[in-house]
This record gives sequence, structure tokens and C-alpha cells, in this order.
Amino acid sequence: MLLNLGIRNIVLIEELDLDFADGLSVLTGETGAGKSILLDALGFALGRKTRRDLLRAGADQGAVTAVFACNSGHPVFLELEKSGFPTPSDEILLRRTINASGRTSAFVNDQRAGAEALARIGAQLVEVHGQHDDQSLLNPRAHRALFDRTAEIEGQADKVSTLWATFEVQRATLDKAQRRLEAARASADFLRHATDELAKLDPRPGEDAALDTERRLIQAAARIGEDAARAAAELSTEGAEGAMTSALSRLTHIADKAEGTLDTSITALDRAIAELQEAQSGIAHALEAMRCDPGRLETVEDRLFAIRGLARKHQVQPDELASLSADFAARLDAINANEEQVGTLAAELAKAEAAYDAAAQALSTARKAAAAEVDARVTAELAPLKMDQARFSTLIEPAEPGPFGVDRVSFTAATDPGATGAPIDRIASGGELSRFLLALKVCFTAGTERVMIFDEIDRGIGGATAAAVGRRLARLAEGAQVLVVTHSPQVAAEGAHHWRVAKATGDDVARTDVAALNPQARIAEIARMLAGDKITPEARSAARALTAAARRGGARQPAPVPE
Repeated sequence: MLLNLGIRNIVLIEELDLDFADGLSVLTGETGAGKSILLDALGFALGRKTRRDLLRAGADQGAVTAVFACNSGHPVFLELEKSGFPTPSDEILLRRTINASGRTSAFVNDQRAGAEALARIGAQLVEVHGQHDDQSLLNPRAHRALFDRTAEIEGQADKVSTLWATFEVQRATLDKAQRRLEAARASADFLRHATDELAKLDPRPGEDAALDTERRLIQAAARIGEDAARAAAELSTEGAEGAMTSALSRLTHIADKAEGTLDTSITALDRAIAELQEAQSGIAHALEAMRCDPGRLETVEDRLFAIRGLARKHQVQPDELASLSADFAARLDAINANEEQVGTLAAELAKAEAAYDAAAQALSTARKAAAAEVDARVTAELAPLKMDQARFSTLIEPAEPGPFGVDRVSFTAATDPGATGAPIDRIASGGELSRFLLALKVCFTAGTERVMIFDEIDRGIGGATAAAVGRRLARLAEGAQVLVVTHSPQVAAEGAHHWRVAKATGDDVARTDVAALNPQARIAEIARMLAGDKITPEARSAARALTAAARRGGARQPAPVPE
């Protein structure tokens, strides 16, 4: 509920504070008095687009503050939490300022807010219906949500929306997995062939270098083998080794008579013979290594060329072939795993689709079952609005599956007997459209937790029809808060609270004032609306009759005004 609206330096309003209550509040006044300024100011505080001339002439800054009281379950608290604002348990304060340069600032509970966040919060608090605010009722895209809320099947609709979201996520996941699998399958044959080829060759790290060394030794063996054999012969006992052994024997025999002069030579010869023997052993081992099967060179070269050829084929180093083989095998395993995953995802998608289909069909059945009741409720509202022959129908047609189910919901109407129903926004008469809209609002917005504001909903009608409109607005305000800007005395008479908007001029400056009317002033205002500027006794009597009729109709009214 809107508790208070404070306005400073906005258009023609210098300073204004209004306290509101629940029930039906009416704002009246002559054309041009500034009734729309109040709505513009409230809209400014709610985050709506601003008028270029919103700031009062000569002022440095303007401000609008709106204070609301909401019960604990009001949807605005969820929006506050999502937007990162504190969630008080009692009042919500929205404030917005504008300076001379046109720059605006917004605050929610005295915490700075962005324009978008303010607009989202404001939309949860106030619902405006005016000459340009009936799009939800006229736009077929909004009819489904309005119908579901009125038919009290929003829970089913939310379930369908959730199941559709799950289905969409799982479908996207499956599509991605299938694309990945198809791409992998394109290389599966190559991977299998390459893996088999590598497995047969079975290359090992370091094998290339070992084979290359062996190959060079085998190639060199023929050239160096003969010289190595001769060197071995020359170092045998018939050569240097024999001479040194013989000399060592002679020296050792006479060493004790040489008084130690031969010891150094004996030691050197002994060491030389040991080194010679080591050299002979090394030459023997080398000759043994060079002594190989003549076919070994071909075997080594075939293996070496196979390893290097495979390395060139895969554009890797020979030592990397072993890890490449493991990588190819892992990729093949991944393809098999992807195939299993795709099968699992497909099963999950089928399950999600079945759950969605069942819920969507149940929702469609519920919509069709509720349509007749909703149509009857709207039609019942049309008769008191002097549209006895009009018919309203909810058209439910098949639609492509989506987050809102498998139905397209739209409102149709016919104003003349025998006429074919047409989309409600194509009704020709402005007065008929206004009354249709009011009937829809009574049915489709009843029970809303938002403050409802109607800007001249009674335009184009008068007399008994206007009285019926007033009664509908009063009924809509039961247990709620409804503000209506009106030129109709019949509607004004139904109000539980009444303000008069007037324009005053002083010192060549125009100013809009708003005054709460007591019972006697209210009778005078309704009489002015009936008779014009010259209020006659007859007009006052008619005004009293209107308010008395409104009291009999059940609207909350002030006490009767004495004659």
C-alpha cells in the first residue's frame, strides 16, 4: 500500500505531501489543473522515464519520495533481495531526484540505486492503467499470463516453465555431445589404423639412437676390422707383449744385485704390460662386436627406417612415437565413452521431454476447463456496464511447445448479437473498449498485491454506465488500494477518499495544489462536476444522492453530509 507521496519542485508543484489509505481514492479537478502531474511524479519515483520539463521552473533540484507498506509475502521483497537491497519488515522508501542539468539519482531505502533496479522494484509495487497503460490487456502476448493467474493455475504454468528449461538444457547438452562425437568419429578410422600400426612396430624411447649407433658400427666393421686384428696380433706375445715380458723377467732376475737402481724400470714395465693387456682385451671386445650376422645390417636398417618413417608421417620425433600411441589409444577410448555418454544423455532427454509433455498437456486441459468459468465471470461484469449483448471468449489454440506450454491464449470479444468474435484490441468503439477493459481488470487484477492506479478509465462514458464503472472500481478496491483520476461524478461518488487538484496563479507563477476534501467539500466538488462552475442547490442535491447511492452500494464512504 502507498502510504505517503512527497513532491518537491516538480512541474507546477512546489511542495506537497499526501497521505494515502487503502480502499478507493479519487482525484478530481478541472482539465489542466495538473492531475497528471501527480501520476508523473509517482511514476518518476517508481523509475519510469522522466519528462524533460519535470523540474519546476527556477528550481535547482526536484525530488519525489514514495513510501509503501507491504506484507511479508509481497513479491517486492524478492526483487529487493535479488537487487542487493536490505529488506525491511515494514516500510519501503523510494526516492528520486532531478537537477537542473536533467541528471537524476535514485535511492531505495536510502541506498543508491540504478534506474533499472528502481523500475523493477517499482513495477512490483504499483500497476498503472491509463490511456497508454492497457497493453497487457490488449496485447495477446500477455493474455496467457493474465488468464493463468485468474484461473489460479499459475503453479502448473510455473512447473511447465521449469520442465521446459530443464528440457532445453538437456537438449543443448546432448547436441553438444553429439557434435563432439561426430567430429571424433570422423577421425576414428585413422586412429584405429594408426594405433594398430604403432602397436605392431612397438617403438621404444631411445631405440632410434641405439639402432643408429649399431648401424654405423656394422657399416664400419668391414673397414676397421682388419686393422684392429693386425693391431691385436702386434700386441700379442710374439710382439710387444713378449718383448716387454722377457725384459721384465731379466730385470727382475738381477734386481737384487742392482742396489735398487732398476726398481723404477721394473715398475714401469709391469704397469706397461698391464695397460697392454687391457688394450688387447678392448680390441678383442671390439672385434667381437664387429663380428655379426651379415643380415643384421639389413634388419637394423629396416627397423630404423620404419621408426623414422612413422615419425615423419605423424610429424613427431622418433622418441615421441610411444607416447603418441598412448594418446591415440586414449582418443579411441574417449570416442567409446562419448558414445555411451550420448546414449545416456538421449535417455535423459527423452525422460525430460516426457515429463514436459505430460505437464504441458495437463496445463492445457486445465486452461480449457477454466476458460468457460473465466469467460462467464467477464461476461457477468459486462452487463452492469450496459453491454448486455456483448460476449467475451478466451481462445485457446495449439501452439509450438515452449516455456508456457502448448497453447496460445488470446481474448476475443463481440459487442453485437450475432457478430463474430474478434481480437479484443479491434473493438471499434472507444467507450466499449474502455468498459471491456474495466471488466477485464476487475476479473484479472482482483487480488493483486500492487497498488492499482486508473487514469481516466471512465473516458467516453457517463450516466448509468459511469455509475456502474464506479461501482466496479469500488469493488476492486475492497481489501486493496486503488487510485483513480476521474472526470465522472458517478465514479467520484464511489470513492472512500477524495482529493481535489486545482491550479492557482500568483505573482505570475502557476502552482498546482492538492487538497483532501472533507464531506461537505466533497459534495461541493461532485456538484461542480455535475453542474460546472456555478453550483446550484439542485447540483448539491444530486451530489448527495450520488454519494448516498454509493453508500448503499457498499463502498466505504464518509458519514452522510447534513442537508
